[in-house]
Amino acid sequence: MKLPPLSLYIHIPWCVQKCPYCDFNSHALKQPLAEAEYVDALLQDLAADLPLTGQRSLQSIFIGGGTPSLFTPEAIAELLAGVQRLIPFADGIEITMEANPGTVEAGRFAGFAKAGVNRISIGVQSFAPQQLQRLGRIHDPAQAIAAAQQAAQAGLRSFNLDLMHGLPEQTLEQALADLRQAIALNPPHLSWYQLTIEPNTAFGARPPVLPEDDLLWEIQEQGHRLLQEAGYQQYEISAYAKPGYQCQHNLNYWRFGDYLGIGCGAHGKLTQSDGRILRTVKIKHPKGYLDPTRSFLDQQWDVSAEERPFEFFMNRLRLFEAVPIAEFTLRTGLPLEPLQAPLEQAVRQGLLRVEADHWHVTELGHRYLNQLLTLFLDT
Repeated sequence: MKLPPLSLYIHIPWCVQKCPYCDFNSHALKQPLAEAEYVDALLQDLAADLPLTGQRSLQSIFIGGGTPSLFTPEAIAELLAGVQRLIPFADGIEITMEANPGTVEAGRFAGFAKAGVNRISIGVQSFAPQQLQRLGRIHDPAQAIAAAQQAAQAGLRSFNLDLMHGLPEQTLEQALADLRQAIALNPPHLSWYQLTIEPNTAFGARPPVLPEDDLLWEIQEQGHRLLQEAGYQQYEISAYAKPGYQCQHNLNYWRFGDYLGIGCGAHGKLTQSDGRILRTVKIKHPKGYLDPTRSFLDQQWDVSAEERPFEFFMNRLRLFEAVPIAEFTLRTGLPLEPLQAPLEQAVRQGLLRVEADHWHVTELGHRYLNQLLTLFLDT
């Protein structure tokens, strides 16, 4: 069978401090950063996963966290060079790294570009001092603006700003002011997403007062118009880009492509030549991950035929592009016939339409995406 495109996710788990909304696998840095040891472990982790790749080259790499920009450009250069020794890079590979806007980290952007990173994603979240404090961010608005300006001048292919809305007690005017400031910095890509309260976070234990649903909808509608007027195209639920600047790594996730996951708690999805789809999870805590007596792998399992339709649609229908109908069988290895009933129901409910050989999620379908997805839970 033809295997999907392959990406690599690299997780660097350390942060200066844990933000109250964050449910990612991140750990406050309480001792010197184990850069060299962690880079060695990442490369060993990748080497152990190579038999699962089907000898495919990498289409994209995403270094996430945590705060990967706590690592020096020299460590990132060593990491990327080591990855390329183990697995070939496709021509034009996109290599993204997450970064925070603190002055020390932003000052390294040119060094990261020299190391091989060609796209940086900056965790701004807000330009309002009070909101930054509430969100546990350690930068101020001036540092966020300076970081975006430095990214624009660092010789990168692209950069992204992460921005939240629906923040504690946020008004429509405040949310739009944040968005206007982000647009004024002219990033090629903008991730604009609503704050959600997750369990096992500080906000989960002590929830702040968030805007009401009607206000959230108004923020989304007016913000969407602002972004469109500025030349950004929405290509995913929370992602906007200037033409040609969509994040190729995330597109591969959402198109149900494959990805290796290395580093603390990293997840992977790997299709095998016999049609099996493997999920992998690596050891979560840095201490265990760096223990030379333990395997990097924490869990591995096959995605069952019953789970595959929901997993496919849960990813694929987030995108604002037409879905080739043939892609379902190509990515899942399953026939289309058992899906006819839920697909017809989705069309009747106005959530989906069928044109020629493509599915199109309607405006109503994107608004009520969860309702659309539940139709594929028991197929």
